[in-house]
Amino acid sequence: MRRIQVYGAYRDQTMNTERQPASPTNDNNRPVQVWDLPIRLFHWLTVLLVAGAYITERFNWIDWHVRIGETLFALVLFRLLWGCFGSETARFRSFVASPAAAWAHLRHIFRREADLQVGHNPAGGWMVLLLLALLFVETLSGIYVYNEVADEGPLSAWVPASIANAISTLHAVGWYVLIAAVALHVGAIVLYAVAKGNNLLRPMLTGRKPLPASIRAPRRAPMWRALLALAAAAIMVTLLATYL
Repeated sequence: MRRIQVYGAYRDQTMNTERQPASPTNDNNRPVQVWDLPIRLFHWLTVLLVAGAYITERFNWIDWHVRIGETLFALVLFRLLWGCFGSETARFRSFVASPAAAWAHLRHIFRREADLQVGHNPAGGWMVLLLLALLFVETLSGIYVYNEVADEGPLSAWVPASIANAISTLHAVGWYVLIAAVALHVGAIVLYAVAKGNNLLRPMLTGRKPLPASIRAPRRAPMWRALLALAAAAIMVTLLATYL
């Protein structure tokens, strides 16, 4: 018997002793919508914006760099809200596993088997948290640094010079930490494809994954809730960019 994690709970499933295929091929499999449109848009827009932030920083296009950073910060805030009120697979409570569960998952990283995970696997959930934390710190510190240098943020005058310098250093160093985490994330995707035979990119593009009929489809939140979360995130970024 082997235990398979689905939405933080566990169910028993009898596994054949023979090697499992790289992807589900059972006739009972059907395409399941595992990632909603807001999550997929967030993912690929974040990829584009991080690349844009790198390019604008390299060419010293500060105005564009700041606008990209503010947009990226709004997306991060949206993702945090969506992780609390969004679709089932987007919610933190559905994929944040214990460190022990993540380690148990990584111990079998080279085992080729069918991908029956509905959302993020236990290790992938921790990577999501790491990337969101780094993006949050990097974009928020970037807004402060720009307002402090440009003398635009009224609250920046109240911050002691030592703390202001620490925030600037954090923003500079945080960028390299973020790039390292992104490289680790990309490397993990490649490793899953090569070692386990699991394609993690296709579901993030199409939203769908073939899963056995015994695994229910995750619940999806209405689109109006995503628009409301995005509007709230945009308002928060506007206030921070104006007053920080």
